Amino acid sequence: MAENDDAQEKTEEPSQRKLTKAREDGDVLNSKEMFVFATSSILLTLVPFASWFGIDAMKSLAYFFSFEQIDNGLLISRLSVSFTDVLFAAIIFGIPVVCVVLATQMLVGGMIGFSVKGFSFKGNRINPLSGFKRIFSVKGLVELLKSIAKVVFLAGVAFVTLAFFFNDMLNVLGSSIPKVFEFFNGIYLFLVTALLVILGIIAAVDYAYSRYSRLNKLKMSRQEMKDENKETDGSPEVKSRIRRLQMEASQRAREHLESIDNITDATALITNPTHFAVAIKFIPGEMSAPTIVSMGRGKLAETLISRASDSDLVVFTSPVLARALYFTSNIGQDIDSRLFAGVAAVLAYIFRLEQGQDVSYPSVEVPNDMRFNEFGRPMG
Repeated sequence: MAENDDAQEKTEEPSQRKLTKAREDGDVLNSKEMFVFATSSILLTLVPFASWFGIDAMKSLAYFFSFEQIDNGLLISRLSVSFTDVLFAAIIFGIPVVCVVLATQMLVGGMIGFSVKGFSFKGNRINPLSGFKRIFSVKGLVELLKSIAKVVFLAGVAFVTLAFFFNDMLNVLGSSIPKVFEFFNGIYLFLVTALLVILGIIAAVDYAYSRYSRLNKLKMSRQEMKDENKETDGSPEVKSRIRRLQMEASQRAREHLESIDNITDATALITNPTHFAVAIKFIPGEMSAPTIVSMGRGKLAETLISRASDSDLVVFTSPVLARALYFTSNIGQDIDSRLFAGVAAVLAYIFRLEQGQDVSYPSVEVPNDMRFNEFGRPMG
């Protein structure tokens, strides 16, 4: 029982596969305070530049709402000018904000994507009980503490800053307008920097907590890890069988390579004509059945054909018979009994050819269940 409880307890870090699946389901790392910090930074940075086009935008709006006698054409012209100025102002602020938001998502969540599953209907979202649980949960408490911390720290920094410069503000009010603007611009920069530092600290803490909370939520039990490994790599039985087949294939390839020198003892070489080559040996009166002395496919088949030409070995082309011998026989063993008739026709042709008889190329018969394609699959 204890072992079963340990297996079900979520103590393991989430695997890469689970993290990927979570992102596909729309569950990505998200930090609200990071977005607040990023958007606040870019907006507060753009405020000093608003004067470049703010005055023109205000003049344009005032021009549109002037109540002098105008006709419809002039009204449309004013509307077009005002709309253009407002649109320009929105672009000046909007494009940097959008770029910063996308960059923040890339840094925080590691991706920008669209998940259909994230928009799927979930009944618990409209369940009042589930809503109360979310409000009074640990996450809800953390959100409340973050909001209180923001209000306290931001208001405190603003109050301390204004209190520190209060006497200077009273003294500068009697100065010239340029000096007043210069003074308040300095206070603005100081206050903005202080507020951004506070927001940055809150954002860093929120990012660390959000990351920890998400990884903790996605943790896996030992049983889940085992199940995932089985789905990914297959069960131990399947993996053992794959390793056994790989070892057998490797051993077979090594035997084929080592048997190339046996071509000198062969009676004939049956080919595909180039993709498969099978060397058989048969001595009448001494052997009860033809034996495979070497075989190969691809480059190895080409090597066998070249060796056969060098040693004046008869090369007989029969694609169906060559594939049947290759996929049903092993080196050093007799051929399958169902191929006796086909191989006998080839050997008879070779023996008569060596005796100098004028013989025609024989027609080799192979049973239907012994016919294979180049991949070893039955051809029906």
